Amino acid sequence: MEGVSVRKIKKICVFCGANSGKDVAFVNAAFHLGKVLGKRKIDLVYGGGKLGLMGCVSTAVAQHERQVLGIIPSAFTINNLVGETCGKEIKVATMQERLVMMMELSNAFIALPGGFGTLEELFQMISWAQLNIHNKPIGVLNINGFFNGLLSFVDHAVKQEFITPRARKILISATTADELVDKL
Repeated sequence: MEGVSVRKIKKICVFCGANSGKDVAFVNAAFHLGKVLGKRKIDLVYGGGKLGLMGCVSTAVAQHERQVLGIIPSAFTINNLVGETCGKEIKVATMQERLVMMMELSNAFIALPGGFGTLEELFQMISWAQLNIHNKPIGVLNINGFFNGLLSFVDHAVKQEFITPRARKILISATTADELVDKL
């Protein structure tokens, strides 16, 4: 049933690009995800700033009067590299401190399209779940097949016995925001 989850998710951390990407569908999906979170009364934890997909998600969540928390390394605030955060902002010293705080403050994680930083954050959370550092759901919003190659690689690693079938289940995938939030 749409909008109903076994878990009570109050805050979702979203990892995504500080760029908008080539496909306008990425921007539309980021805004839609923010709208879905807002309508479901789920607050946002994210990397801060207002650039790219990060700005789209945070703006949409804030427009639905939900809390938005940006966690940003102090180095990013020099020369205003990422723009002003939509909502509350916490400055931390390092990227590692940022990820730890994101993990502690969130009930679940979603990755939208992005680059190396997005992938690093996603895989860090997956690794920590595999090591039982947390037991929170992790999903990718696979917009227009953006994550198809990544998901195929992960499945290949399972076949090659570098990732266990049990660990593979940590990463959830869906093509719409509603479906993904429901699966979490």
